[in-house]
Amino acid sequence: GKLIPNLVAHRFTNMLRTFTSSVARRASAATGGSARCMSGKEWIPNVSMDTEVVHGGVNPDEKTGAILTPVYLSTTFVQESVDKYLDKGYSYSRTANPTVQMLEQKVARMENGYGAICVGTGMSATASCINGFMNAGDHCVMTNCSYGGTNRIAREQFMNLGMEFSFVDFTDPQNVADAIKPNTKLIFSESPTNPTLKIADLGAISEIAKEHGIVHVCDSTFATPYIMRPLDHGCDLTIQSLTKYYDGLNMGLGGALISATPELYERTKLVQNMHGNIMSPMTAYMMLQSMKTMGLRIRQQSSSAMKIATFLEAHPKVEKAVYPGLASFPQKELADKQHRDGLHGGMLWFDVVGGDTAAIKLMDNIKRPWTLCENLGASESIITACAVMTHANMIREDRLAVGISDGFIRISVGIEDPDDLIRALDEALNSL
Repeated sequence: GKLIPNLVAHRFTNMLRTFTSSVARRASAATGGSARCMSGKEWIPNVSMDTEVVHGGVNPDEKTGAILTPVYLSTTFVQESVDKYLDKGYSYSRTANPTVQMLEQKVARMENGYGAICVGTGMSATASCINGFMNAGDHCVMTNCSYGGTNRIAREQFMNLGMEFSFVDFTDPQNVADAIKPNTKLIFSESPTNPTLKIADLGAISEIAKEHGIVHVCDSTFATPYIMRPLDHGCDLTIQSLTKYYDGLNMGLGGALISATPELYERTKLVQNMHGNIMSPMTAYMMLQSMKTMGLRIRQQSSSAMKIATFLEAHPKVEKAVYPGLASFPQKELADKQHRDGLHGGMLWFDVVGGDTAAIKLMDNIKRPWTLCENLGASESIITACAVMTHANMIREDRLAVGISDGFIRISVGIEDPDDLIRALDEALNSL
């Protein structure tokens, strides 16, 4: 009576391994060698990241020649026979879908990982990571400044399930080492942190993790792989909120958990299947298109952010402006070392003279093209009141302790003309 279930379990495991080898095959096809894509044309070797982000292993459709990956909206996939179940790699779209799989493989390539799962949101990726690598009684060392939802799910859900969390300052790797316990199973970094832009020395923390046999994950949403790839610095897993810079257009929700090894990937893929949180095929299709311009957007956003940060730092109504590209940034040396090509992204924050009251007035009254809302990494420039939006769910004392005041102003620089953005900021500041 156990023959069929055991056979299915065995084939499901084989399917996961087929996915991992598929990533390797596509990597070869995209980077050259003897592999040929379906159009019959060989790739030149060693293409740049700017080329990877456009193509990333995506080949023309085998049957039609369509240059874009088709949207497979089918829930189920017909099997030729019981004996040949999963021979074509697909059975049910909760487990795997061809459109979503193409995005997963492309994300894995961009992050220099072995495989990736793409799920409904960035928080779903975070939950999948903790669910996949921790159990009741296990301990996690987590950064004390992270996206508010990460902090909340640790405190409100996982602690109640019997897991332990130590929230420490990751700017000093020794703090991480000192927080490790015998039952520590996960180290959870975020770099740069949301919203304070603290940088974690991922190489040093990864060495600590490896010394103790602990899995190290880094949420690198603010950096994106275009600026920094955590797996290149020894991390085991990377989290991305694809909603942000991958999408870049304020039109899609998504998250990804990228694995450095086949074993980690098989675990995350199993968790994705059990939780049923796979991304929808239509969203995956849109992100396959929108991520093509990620490099162009990030270069523009980084350049504009530097110009805006320089302006803010010199303005008499600004007490402090924080951006990793500024010479005044406390971790400038580490930022330059860890971030690629002198790029530091589109995120920055500042405090104004007059404290929280003045800051809230500025956010309420600033003119377009600035938009007061949540989200970040989009083509539109966004100004966010973190205390009441992205980090409202943090305990107030914890929020204040890491520097997120009630009037903390976070801005996400878009792709508009930076001079227009500066004019609007200047007008708002001068009216305080």
